[in-house]
Amino acid sequence: MKKLRKFQKLVEALELLPSVGKKSATRMAFHMVLKNPMDAMKIAHAIEDAVSSLHRCAQCGGLSEDELCYVCSDEMRDRSKLCIVENAKDILIIEESGEYDGLYFVFEELGSSAIESLKSLLEKEPIEEIIFAFTPSIQHDALILYIEDRLQDYDLTFSKIAQGVPTGVELENVDTLSLSKALHERVKV
Repeated sequence: MKKLRKFQKLVEALELLPSVGKKSATRMAFHMVLKNPMDAMKIAHAIEDAVSSLHRCAQCGGLSEDELCYVCSDEMRDRSKLCIVENAKDILIIEESGEYDGLYFVFEELGSSAIESLKSLLEKEPIEEIIFAFTPSIQHDALILYIEDRLQDYDLTFSKIAQGVPTGVELENVDTLSLSKALHERVKV
C-alpha cells in the first residue's frame, strides 16, 4: 500500500503548532483537504502573508507590521505608564481587555541588552510607573526585583498586576497559593 506522503507531511506540519497533537492534526488535515479546501487555501495565504509582513516593534518588542507597532505610534496613549510583559502575545491579551492605555515593553530574556533597551525607552518617554504583568511565580518575583534594582537611578513607581481568585471560579478549584494571595491582598468593599 502506497502511503499518503503529502497528507502525512501536512499532519506533521500541523503538529508543530502549540497544543496540537497527532489526533487534532489529523482531524484538521482531513477537514482542510476533503471538507473545505478553499478555506485551507485562505489559511495558507494568511499564514504566508503574516509571516512575511509581521515582525517585532523596534521600541517595545511587540508584534508589528511597521517599524513601530500601533501602540507605540499612538500619541494618545498614556506615556507615563509602562507595562512590562513576558512576550508579545501578552500585549494582545491586555489590549483585548480595553483596561490599559499606556505603553508596553516585552522582557523575554534576562540579559544586559534587554535592560539597556528598557533604559533607552525610559530616556525617550516620560515614564513614571512601571507595571509588571508577569505570570505569578517565584522566578518572576526574582526578575521583578532584578529589574527594579537595575532601574533604581530612575524616578519610578513600581507595581504589579493583582493576583487572586479569578472571576467565576469556585474556591475548590483555586490553588492554595492564589487563594492565600487573594486573602492577604484583600480590598475593602
